[in-house]
Amino acid sequence: MKSLLRAVALLAVLSVGLFQRRPVVNRRSTTSVLSVTNGQRWGTWMLTGMCRDQYFAIGFSTRVEAKQGGGDNTALNGIRLICGKDGKRSLTYTVESHSGFWGEWSNPQYCPSGVLTSFQLRVEGQQGRGDDTAANNIRFRCSSGHVLEGRGLDSGVYGEWSKNCGHGVICGIQTKMEDRQGKGDDTALNDVRFICCARVQKVIKLKPGKS
Repeated sequence: MKSLLRAVALLAVLSVGLFQRRPVVNRRSTTSVLSVTNGQRWGTWMLTGMCRDQYFAIGFSTRVEAKQGGGDNTALNGIRLICGKDGKRSLTYTVESHSGFWGEWSNPQYCPSGVLTSFQLRVEGQQGRGDDTAANNIRFRCSSGHVLEGRGLDSGVYGEWSKNCGHGVICGIQTKMEDRQGKGDDTALNDVRFICCARVQKVIKLKPGKS
């Protein structure tokens, strides 16, 4: 009886392996990473935030701490990408890397048409014994040619534009963030880079028994 049960169980396992459908797995295909040369030196690169497959960055918002008068200013703290699908503004959500610690989020800004393809960062140089703020603001260029500027502060200067995504589209973000310094000089966001993804995603068919 036990031998019969083992044989039935083995037959069931073999049947599943023979007749199950092959699973289809979507892999996000990245094409390049956009960076600039004027980012500040403090902090650590944080985890990357990515739009889901078939979603791309169509807008953004910024987290900025207002000027503190004689206090410790940190300016630009965080950047959120707004991910959209097929240009439909009703199907959006946000991704971010690390949002910093201070300030308020601005209202979203969208490309009038198209998607985000390159960026420019406004950064204050090292102040010696003065108050360092590092990154102050950001600009994005859309595939339509429009330029969007964040609601940041005006310290520092804009550096050169990053390269363009080319045939890809911005789909991810990674920020370089300095942790809280306690009684020291806080700078929060120091640098940022963006990941470009291919517009057409690769679809990989797996062999039976793999997932």
